[in-house]
Amino acid sequence: MNKPLRRIALFAGVLIFALLARANWLQFVQADELQSDQHNRRGLIERYSKPRGNIYAAHDTKLTGSTKTDSSDFTYKRTYKNGELWAPVTGFSAQIYGETLLEGVYDSFLTGTDDRLFFDRTVSMLTGEEEGGGNVHTTLLPSAQQAAFDGLQGKEGAAVAIDPETGKILALASTPSYDPSSIAGMSQADQESWSAMQKKNDPSQPMLNRALRQVYPPGSTFKIITAAAALESGKYTLEGKTDSPSPYNLPTSGNPLPNWSENIPCKNASIRDALKYSCNNVFAKISDELGNEKMKETAEKFGFNEEQFVPVRSVASSFPQIDPDQNAMGGIGQGSVTASPLQMAMATAAIANDGTLMKPYMVDTLRAPNLDIIEHTEPEVLNEALPADVAQQVQGGMEAVVNDPDGTGAPAKLPNVTVGGKTGTAQHGVGNSQKPYAWFVSYAKQQDGSSPVAVAVVIESSDTVREEIGGSTLAAPVAKAVMQAVLEEKP
Repeated sequence: MNKPLRRIALFAGVLIFALLARANWLQFVQADELQSDQHNRRGLIERYSKPRGNIYAAHDTKLTGSTKTDSSDFTYKRTYKNGELWAPVTGFSAQIYGETLLEGVYDSFLTGTDDRLFFDRTVSMLTGEEEGGGNVHTTLLPSAQQAAFDGLQGKEGAAVAIDPETGKILALASTPSYDPSSIAGMSQADQESWSAMQKKNDPSQPMLNRALRQVYPPGSTFKIITAAAALESGKYTLEGKTDSPSPYNLPTSGNPLPNWSENIPCKNASIRDALKYSCNNVFAKISDELGNEKMKETAEKFGFNEEQFVPVRSVASSFPQIDPDQNAMGGIGQGSVTASPLQMAMATAAIANDGTLMKPYMVDTLRAPNLDIIEHTEPEVLNEALPADVAQQVQGGMEAVVNDPDGTGAPAKLPNVTVGGKTGTAQHGVGNSQKPYAWFVSYAKQQDGSSPVAVAVVIESSDTVREEIGGSTLAAPVAKAVMQAVLEEKP
């Protein structure tokens, strides 16, 4: 071969090598970047070229669907059944705004691109069947979810119900809510709906998941954790007097901490009576005597100071390292202490389950399009929050709250089951200038001693006059309805 031909061949070889290098660089190095580039619509067109897999509640209750659109690019968009009811669980899948909550966590599974669906995709390709997304089956009970949602109507608030023995989330409601179908497409109407629901345009924040993503001072519902710390320490008994003056003066400032009424017998009250009457003096003094380290340690055994994943992320509740005055206030759920409704449902469930805190979860199974089970969630112990004998003592105090004639939780009483509960009315705003938060936590026990449900309810805002706001009047009826719905489904 003469010299000019060798040069041409060498040059051609260099070009081929450069082409191969460039192709490999694009395919293996820049593939993810190009795939996610906002100007690359091919991935989005493929995503919406087929129906999305569906999300189900218990009893195979279908919560989602897909419908054809008039768009030239996107063939399908997401639809929701009873969208307002289920939005705090499903979240949304929107062509403009992306995905949240279960729609986001399981996006690849629902679209069928998850590696676990490789075999199903291969079979579909070989048989010529249309590829589809997988399905997500949750633990949520439709009747319990409906009871929570109905009870919260006209209010800003949330409710969470958990099976104490497994950790299954049975209800997770937040109001006000929204219909995810209204923002699923790309129309002007979808964009207007999105804008209308933003905080600057709607202060009630219908898209805020108050059950998982909002924390509040838990108020007197936190007293069940203070009682647990006290009884576990061995320094106190359920029935013994506590040597607690009323009002109690905070340890550093000396400021008096009053009870919610001067007519309740809180001076030197036992833990049982202090839970029943919701005595601030007793639990503030206990928290101070136990100290911040012990109180923080006990709170953390119930899940405080740590995010929870159910599998949707829930914001961490907080019991921080604080000074003595704040620590005393922490013992009654005020000061720097904050909790999500999920967190207080977890604490109540652990007490009902004789001290064992199960990991909360709301997805039971993931199923392929052919209904094969790809993944199944097994109950898992998250923590041994309390010894069983201590948990049973706290149960005794909580049951007095509901069952004793003068207990603050009497509105939650149910026939033929034992209900334990705790009311809470938490200060809101500087100097308690705004309407207080109304809380109620409870569990129900059947005659065989099993506890199928624990509930936490918080009412952030309502049209109730300030003087009538309280856990027993606003939150307890919601918890009662949810417990009743769960019990009616149990044999």
